[in-house]
Amino acid sequence: RGTIQMAYQIQVAASPEALKKGKELIWDTGRVASEASRHVVYAGPALTSHSRYYWQVRVWDNHGQESPWSSVASWEMGLLQPSDWQASWIAADRPVDSKNSVPSPMLRKEFTLKSGIASARAYVTSLGLYEAELNGKKIGEQVLTPGWTALDKRVQYQTYDVTSMVKPGDNAIGVQLGDGWYSGSLGFQGQRGTYGSTPALLLQLMIAYRDGSTEQVLSDGSWVWSTACCPMTCGNRN
Repeated sequence: RGTIQMAYQIQVAASPEALKKGKELIWDTGRVASEASRHVVYAGPALTSHSRYYWQVRVWDNHGQESPWSSVASWEMGLLQPSDWQASWIAADRPVDSKNSVPSPMLRKEFTLKSGIASARAYVTSLGLYEAELNGKKIGEQVLTPGWTALDKRVQYQTYDVTSMVKPGDNAIGVQLGDGWYSGSLGFQGQRGTYGSTPALLLQLMIAYRDGSTEQVLSDGSWVWSTACCPMTCGNRN
């Protein structure tokens, strides 16, 4: 009671070990006289795509007491530049019906990974709705992804930590697409195709190995597609 924050200090580093040692820090605010305890904007060197950063904070109160450093927390950057996307938009090669819904296309890709996987991230979005699976298990817990935006201007994408879902050897990833707000019925009149006519997928799976090497699985012309069965078990070549 009667205690308020008077100052804070935030430190950011590329590893928890650097924070513990207090060396090779990316950003250190030093002691900042402020009661602010949220919405403190990062003001260090430019951050890079697909990188994880670790941070900790401590505060001082109006009685001159200093808190211990907080537990180390982290955040991860997404893909910041258009050039970071190496994947291509892909869609089922079939006739377009502008008046009626058609069966949802299912797209699939098999790939092989070597041993020593350190981490894996899936960056996924679609024109329309998508539901993705990796080795037979749904990726993420969200529904109606990627969400509704002004699809003629911008599309959201989601990032998933799929490290526990990939394995050395043979793997398979499958995505089912739906019309959604992109090409389905939208508005009071139920007009179809407000933003486009064909659902499409953009997916980039990035795997990092413990030896420092990396590998990518991209949506491209090598994927197969079908509307007849599960994308994990079959498909017709696009």
